[in-house]
Amino acid sequence: MRVESKTSQKSVKSDLGRSGLGRIPIIDVRPAVDGGRWPAKAVAGETVRVSATVFREGHEMLGAAVALRGPDGKVRPLARMVDIAPGLDRLAADVTPDAPGRWDFRVEAWGDPLAHWRHDAGIKVPRGQDVELMLAEGSLLFARAAEGVPARSRPVLTRLARLLADATVPAADRLAAADAADVLALEERYPLRDLLTVGEWMPLVVHRERALYGSWYEFFPRSEGATVDPMGRRGPMSGTFRTAMKRLPAIADMGFDVVYLPPVHPIGRAHRKGPNNTLEAGPYDPGSPWAIGAAEGGHDAVHPDLGTLEDFDAFVAYAGDHGLEVALDLALQCSPDHPWVAEHPEWFTTRADGTIAYAENPPKKYQDIYPLNFDNDPEGLYAEVLRVVRHWMDHGVRIFRVDNPHTKPVVFWERLLGEIAATDPDVLFLAEAFTRPPMMHTLGKIGFHQSYTYFTWKNSRRELEEYFTELSGEAASYMRPNAFVNTPDILNEYLVHGGRPAFVIRAVLAALLSPSWGVYSGYELIENTPVRPGSEEYRDSEKYQYRPRDWEAAEREGRSIAPLIARLNSFRRAHPALHRLRDLRFHAADQDEFVCFSKRPPSGAGGGDDTVLAVVNLNPHQVRETTVHLDLPALGVEPGSTFEVVDELSGATYTWGEHNYVRLDPHVQPAHIFTLRRNPS
Repeated sequence: MRVESKTSQKSVKSDLGRSGLGRIPIIDVRPAVDGGRWPAKAVAGETVRVSATVFREGHEMLGAAVALRGPDGKVRPLARMVDIAPGLDRLAADVTPDAPGRWDFRVEAWGDPLAHWRHDAGIKVPRGQDVELMLAEGSLLFARAAEGVPARSRPVLTRLARLLADATVPAADRLAAADAADVLALEERYPLRDLLTVGEWMPLVVHRERALYGSWYEFFPRSEGATVDPMGRRGPMSGTFRTAMKRLPAIADMGFDVVYLPPVHPIGRAHRKGPNNTLEAGPYDPGSPWAIGAAEGGHDAVHPDLGTLEDFDAFVAYAGDHGLEVALDLALQCSPDHPWVAEHPEWFTTRADGTIAYAENPPKKYQDIYPLNFDNDPEGLYAEVLRVVRHWMDHGVRIFRVDNPHTKPVVFWERLLGEIAATDPDVLFLAEAFTRPPMMHTLGKIGFHQSYTYFTWKNSRRELEEYFTELSGEAASYMRPNAFVNTPDILNEYLVHGGRPAFVIRAVLAALLSPSWGVYSGYELIENTPVRPGSEEYRDSEKYQYRPRDWEAAEREGRSIAPLIARLNSFRRAHPALHRLRDLRFHAADQDEFVCFSKRPPSGAGGGDDTVLAVVNLNPHQVRETTVHLDLPALGVEPGSTFEVVDELSGATYTWGEHNYVRLDPHVQPAHIFTLRRNPS
């Protein structure tokens, strides 16, 4: 229920006490990121639940609402808060910012004399206690309330005030008149607010929808159109931006929104890595794209084998023609050949022997990469990185995937992302930070729009439930997940040993659990051979060599799950419930190898009554069966009801209720993806 903000005609706004409390305490307001130090996050059209603990002394009744202030400075109609934890004074209301920008919200609380009078009069009058006194007090209250409603509605309350004071009318009739529907509606919309207490404004930054929802596809342009002579009679030829453009229609046909490119810059030759990360590179080995910089240029240049900046511009434009945004890797590190090494040696760390320190994560060594030192010349380095980012923005890049941001100072990112947001709020940054939770969470708080997650390593029901409950709870206010099923660095053992069913299972989980998900090229071909047993590195890793693929042959021979991926992305687009994170709910299953979950937007959140329910067999090897136990209210279904579910993968229709038998064969169909029909015919 919306509450008009111009109310409380004779109410008194209370002063704050020394502790910051008002006359009616409002504490523990959420979402609040570190007490409001950083703004909570949402996207345009996303419903955000605001909650607070609100109470007062004694037994007096109170009311509370959330005020939402837009970037235009205007306060939207108040959203009335309701009790969500009876006995604990926890109140909440849902608000929906409708446009990107800087928003604010606050909680307002007040004494509710009408509610208190109705409670007491409902007890006393039927018992004959203080009858005329109670009705006279009610008359005065409704006369006051009438002053705060629009003139056209005022007669409803003034007539009631006169009626309550008319002793010639039976007391029961007068009391009943106070519960008339038109009276209650006015009282709800224009409450009489005494002792009004107004909380502090809390920040809420609202981004465009791609910050939360999207499907990502990662591929190496140099592999698309590359030619490799299996006889070794000539060197391999790199693909180019122009040949890579030919892959874009197929990526769009799979329903992806974002095509992510690893670094496209010149690659150093010093200490270049060979195939499978060997230390000795041959004359034709292209090296790792993350070893950035050579005589041809640095972070603002493109590798000459890929083409020119004009070719890159054409690639971005062609992607846009197919509904794809281009995300570019931002990797702040250098090869020993990078121009920065000679021009700005102060941007690096010099060891005791005078050499520049290369990247290490003992016992791993990355001799082809020099890390940057952000403390020797912070202003100079900051200005250069800002220039590089804006350079690529000028060439159509509005999304950056940031490599290893956790190895750079947090304050650097806070400044850089803040400055970009001030001028170009549509530019998004994804943090590739597989690291400890405090760093991952803080990067989200200070401005990163999305983050890679631990999803790749969460394979059991308990792991998935615990992790996504965390991500969709309080953390959703600042850290948005992007659930990549694989990366050039991560081939999880679940995929190695699970084969095709495992690839299907993980795609279903990522696409439905997280609003943003991603795949690295080759996933659709079930590429799952590690460089050695127990390793997460791919054999013949594309990081170190060209890897052209025969996509048409794979689809012709039935070796590709691209059609399934296309169905998942099409289903995601059709269902607003899957565009959001906070609406995730898990349901019980008797067998631990099943996970069951649903998504349903809050009522009035723009998604209608859209509900998606999924049941997944997590065992990629064997048929499993179980009984699932549904939380029907979470599905918008009355307890005890039955309803129809339609399996969007098989087309089958079932009648379900609270308890349901499920049997899933991972080699045929490892998951049910249901939509609900409320009124089966």
